[in-house]
Amino acid sequence: MIKTESLAIDQTQLVKAWSDAMPTVLNLSDRVEVKADEADANALWVNIQTEGRSLYSFDFKCVYKDSREVKVEFIDVEQDGVHVNEQTEIIQTLIEDYVRHIHECAQQLHAVTHH
Repeated sequence: MIKTESLAIDQTQLVKAWSDAMPTVLNLSDRVEVKADEADANALWVNIQTEGRSLYSFDFKCVYKDSREVKVEFIDVEQDGVHVNEQTEIIQTLIEDYVRHIHECAQQLHAVTHH
C-alpha cells in the first residue's frame, strides 16, 4: 500500500482555493462547484455545469496522490437532470477537456498544496 503524503493545507482551505482557481481555467459560461470528500481528506468532488442549450452537468473526483499530482476520475454526466450516455463523441471530448482543466487547476495550486 502506498502511503499518501498529507497536504500542506487543510481540506476547507483546499476547497476554497479550488473554488477560486477553477473558474480561471474553464470557459466563462461554465459554472463549477467544489466540495470536500467527507471520507478522504485528500479528495475533492468537482461538479462542472455547462451553460447554453446542452445543460450538461459533469461530476469528477479529484484525489491528491501527493502534493503535486492529482488523479482525476470521471464519475457521471447528466443532461438537464437526466443521466445520459457518456460514450458519445461530444461528451467524451468535454470529459477530456475538463480533466485537462482540473489538472491545470492543480498545477496552479501547487504553491498552496506543496510543503
